[in-house]
Amino acid sequence: MVAMIVGIVLIAFCVFACLPADLGLAWGSAVISFLKGFAPVFAAFVGLLAVFIGFADLKDKKEAKREELEARKQEEARSKQ
Repeated sequence: MVAMIVGIVLIAFCVFACLPADLGLAWGSAVISFLKGFAPVFAAFVGLLAVFIGFADLKDKKEAKREELEARKQEEARSKQ
């Protein structure tokens, strides 16, 4: 509940800060400048994270396939006995 109230207050502050000078703090142009600089860096980090997640997923699938093969071999060995 507290987290939701804090979130609403912070969102309200962001809206107030970005409003024009007559109504708010007029930080709109600074926010746009920040976003223009931040977007490429953020995209690079998200892309790098996606690559790492992709490699981990491939590794997990390979391991699951190996475990499935081992389970089948053990099941076949048990059924022969």
